[in-house]
Amino acid sequence: MTICLRSSCTNLVLFVWMYFYSSAASSPLYSSSCRLQRQFHLNGMHKPGDVILGGLFQIHFFSVFPDLSFTSEPEQPTCHGFDIIGFRAAQTMAFTIEEINRNPSLLPNVTLGYSLYDNCNVLGIGFRASLSLVSGKEEQIKLQESCVRNHPLLGIVGESSSTPSIAVSTVLGLYRVPMVSYFATCSCLSDRKKFPSFFRTIPSDAFQVRAVIQVLKHFGWTWAGLLVSDDDYGLHVARSFQSDLAQPGGGCLAYLEVLPWSDDPDELRRIVDVMRKSTARVVIVFAHEGHMIDLMKEVVRQNVTGLQWIASEGWTSATVLQTPRLMLYLGGTLGIAIRRGEIPGLRDFLLQIHPDLHQNNSYGNNLFWEHTFECRFAPPPAGWVEAGGALCTGQEDLENVETEFMDISNLRPEYNVYKAVYALAYALHDMLQCEPGRGPFSGHSCGSLQRLEPWQLVYYLEKVNFTTSFGDQVSFDENGDILPIYDIMNWLWLPDGRVEVQSVGEVKRSPFKGEELTLDEDKIYWNFESKKPPRSLCSESCPPGTRMARKKGEPVCCFDCIPCSEGKISNETDSMECTSCPDDFWSSPQRDHCVPKKTEFLSYQEPLGIFLTAMSLLGTFISAVVLGIFIYHHKTPIVRANNSELSFQLLVSLKLCFLCSLLFIGRPTPWTCKLRHAAFGISFVLCVSCILVKTMVVLAVFQASKPGGGAKLKWFGAVQQRGTVLVLTSVQAAICTVWLVSSSPAPHRNTQYHNDKIVYECVVGSTVGFAVLLGYIGLLAILSFLLAFLVRNLPDNFNEAKLITFSMLIFCAVWVAFVPAYISSPGKYADAVEVFAILASSFGLLVSLFGPKCYIILLRPERNTKKAIMGRETMKSLN
Repeated sequence: MTICLRSSCTNLVLFVWMYFYSSAASSPLYSSSCRLQRQFHLNGMHKPGDVILGGLFQIHFFSVFPDLSFTSEPEQPTCHGFDIIGFRAAQTMAFTIEEINRNPSLLPNVTLGYSLYDNCNVLGIGFRASLSLVSGKEEQIKLQESCVRNHPLLGIVGESSSTPSIAVSTVLGLYRVPMVSYFATCSCLSDRKKFPSFFRTIPSDAFQVRAVIQVLKHFGWTWAGLLVSDDDYGLHVARSFQSDLAQPGGGCLAYLEVLPWSDDPDELRRIVDVMRKSTARVVIVFAHEGHMIDLMKEVVRQNVTGLQWIASEGWTSATVLQTPRLMLYLGGTLGIAIRRGEIPGLRDFLLQIHPDLHQNNSYGNNLFWEHTFECRFAPPPAGWVEAGGALCTGQEDLENVETEFMDISNLRPEYNVYKAVYALAYALHDMLQCEPGRGPFSGHSCGSLQRLEPWQLVYYLEKVNFTTSFGDQVSFDENGDILPIYDIMNWLWLPDGRVEVQSVGEVKRSPFKGEELTLDEDKIYWNFESKKPPRSLCSESCPPGTRMARKKGEPVCCFDCIPCSEGKISNETDSMECTSCPDDFWSSPQRDHCVPKKTEFLSYQEPLGIFLTAMSLLGTFISAVVLGIFIYHHKTPIVRANNSELSFQLLVSLKLCFLCSLLFIGRPTPWTCKLRHAAFGISFVLCVSCILVKTMVVLAVFQASKPGGGAKLKWFGAVQQRGTVLVLTSVQAAICTVWLVSSSPAPHRNTQYHNDKIVYECVVGSTVGFAVLLGYIGLLAILSFLLAFLVRNLPDNFNEAKLITFSMLIFCAVWVAFVPAYISSPGKYADAVEVFAILASSFGLLVSLFGPKCYIILLRPERNTKKAIMGRETMKSLN
């Protein structure tokens, strides 16, 4: 939302230049004296001195503005609506000047005087007063090199609000006349190029805005409405809020409305209707108490309750709003208030105020007296006495009447006036302490009281630094702003119906620690049934595990909470993005932290690993039992007829085959990865080699049984059999050696199969090496199968070829099925497939080759004879 700033002082600046132009045109260019073209008749208080301090105060609320034309003598402005706080601020300035004059260490031998004017809360009157202060009241001024006043103006304390301060300081800045405001807070006044001689003892609205934002952040209020006054004060605040809340975590405005100056029922009805329909429970109001009076009439009419009000310093202390009727709505208000201070001796000074019956130089005293004692000085208004009104005698006693004027326990704007006067006094004191020849100006010159130049005092004001009797440090930054500090106030509605505005904390900016907010939450009164701070959010906070997704077309505080995707987390509330977990970690189910990824491999602890381990050990045990049976019955015909040495070698190789499967179970390591395939390949080649030689021996025996075939048996003796097995096995050993040396298998952490798991596996390294290893085993197996198939029809009793044929058929079927299953199985299941193939083929060989023989040895010993083994026909042919 963009707001155009209204230029409230354009016409006034034009008026000023017209004034100076008319002055120049109506007097000779080379006159022997400076003559005032017009003398304004203003209401004020004056005291002579070596140096004069000007003051602009709001002693009346309203005025009838006189004719401003230069063609006729201006009339005396008519002011009404006595402002007792403004009058006390003016009296505070008079007291401060007298206190300085009594101080022998500050401005010795210099007496300060003052000229304090009533601006009647009207821009034109305040501007007239400032021109009178700058130009002087004298009708005739001696012309030297320039027009110089008899009593130099030290500076002006004022104005009482931002808009007149902008107008007045715009002109005063042209001549570098210092102006120290005690109540103008507009952040625009910090522009040193536009207002080079403006200072203030009240913090800028820029800091007040940040103070309010600090309170919002403290209570987690990210969704609030903002109401501002239609002037420089309010519109600059609106801009500051829009820029400061745009910072990360600043919050959002649910609505921004400008309060009208006049009592506009339709506009106020619309604004309150917006407040009532909004989901924001916090309403921030930067306006004057007059705006709030009109606004609260409509709030009461629509009965809009349940709101938490945040007050600017403009109405935090407004007693007119602190009534039982309005506290139903405004109770619990948190407000930003000007720093409270203590001014020793002020009460005694105020008690010395007496009416001026001669109307000499005490403007406001009589008005104050009439306001306090509800009487009138003669001549009273018509009908006053008849209506029962009393006449003032001037003998009334202030100590016997309770009035807000005498309550100095809550000095806020007055404390700022006190600091402003002292700042000007210390600046003049520092200037007068300058040693000739060591000054800061051209030629190391110093300023003097006789030829006091305003810009010289501005130089010393920028460097002033002192501590008040209350303990507050006063200094100005490069923008003319004081070191800011605010009190946080709370409107407490007591059970007896009384209203108390209590301090519950402070917010300040420290040169070293930055902005600091201190709150005593136990003291805060909340005007809600829960007696707790309300919640004011457009959207509830997104918990950890989710991220914020803005709603299209709505402020940043309005969002949806989207769960983080797998592998990403958010461990903070209201995270804008989800962060990815490291490679070895995965998101928890709640997506609020990363957990180590589960590791997957064929483990001894899982059911599948336990089963395969058990089967491997069972196969090893059975092979050992069969080997023991064969060794025990090695002299029996069935053991001897089947080449006992090869049988023993075959059983040992089967045991190795069963045992090598254990290398595929457990977490892969560099050694197990290298050994598992080498042990598997060599063990199976040893096994198949024994079967192949066994088959060749069977074929050679039957060939030798034919006439003239006995010579062939010499090639299949025990030495040749062992040599053949060794050679065939050595070839596989050579293949494994080349494979392991060139590109050996190695453990690998695979994250491709599952995002949330790390699969530990052994990569084969060289696929060619693995293929050659399997191919060599397959070649020997196929060769054994073919030879066994060729001799399958030889005499049954002595022929082992059928058993070999059947066993090789099982072996080849298992490994043919293994290849596609292995390729398509991920992770640990590939290892399980390979182990299953090893065990299946090993059990196939063990059962096929040794099952029938063990059956005869153990259960049919009558068939374990030479006669039964060879048969009668065979015996005859052999004989």
